[in-house]
Amino acid sequence: MQETSTKPYLIRALHEWCTDNGYTPYLVVTVDANTVVPVAHVHDGQITLNISPLATNRLTLGNEYIEFESRFNGMVEHLFIPVAAISAIYARETGAGMGFEVVASQPYPGGDESQPTATPSTLAPASSGDDSPDGPKPSHLKIVK
Repeated sequence: MQETSTKPYLIRALHEWCTDNGYTPYLVVTVDANTVVPVAHVHDGQITLNISPLATNRLTLGNEYIEFESRFNGMVEHLFIPVAAISAIYARETGAGMGFEVVASQPYPGGDESQPTATPSTLAPASSGDDSPDGPKPSHLKIVK
């Protein structure tokens, strides 16, 4: 029997430590083909995510995967992160945390039907033109002074 990795246990422990002390736990994720995150927020192949109770919904810190819902630009996104793709967890306020080795991850277990729309397979550079026939839509938000 193969021994279980300590990585998911340490992630859960540091997440709990951060929340118990009033800190904001952040995850640094190396985005690969098996990581489902909002592609617009990926920079240099990585994304940093706030996984505090106030920023997430249905957070599951599993041994193989971390899943949760969060808002990005007002839209709810379902995120799926293989534990193997996590390179660090730390407290935003103090920087205290731990870094990890990133190893090859496993595909999304739910299959293509349940996989969210923003996937790393679409990490190609964005085109300069707008693909929608009506062009960009203006924001419904107004600046109030």
